Amino acid sequence: MSADRLRDGHRIAQLLASELESGASHGALAVTDADPDVEPTTDGTLAYRVLNTETDETIASVYVQPDRARVEFRAAPAAVAEAAEEAGLRVRPKAAEPPQTIVFVEDGAQVKRTLPAFAAAIEA
Repeated sequence: MSADRLRDGHRIAQLLASELESGASHGALAVTDADPDVEPTTDGTLAYRVLNTETDETIASVYVQPDRARVEFRAAPAAVAEAAEEAGLRVRPKAAEPPQTIVFVEDGAQVKRTLPAFAAAIEA
């Protein structure tokens, strides 16, 4: 059964972008600065940014690694961390100014579980 799991960071990021662009999660989100030819690296390569269209602020950046996608949230780090943890995702703080929260999307099945974190970033 584990062979059926999607663990390709590039494809996971594509699925997440499609979910965000569909408006199913929150109509105020848009994918911007997308690089469709992005190559995953161990440290992560920027694939795109996620914009809150109501405020024109970048709320997150999505990076691709060979086996996962990494979402670095700039908006509402505490609310995002709580929402992502409740959804069963791996989360860690990022030492940056201002503080950020990193959410790891390690399987294609986890894409929909990131949506509450994006909602928390918008609502906070």
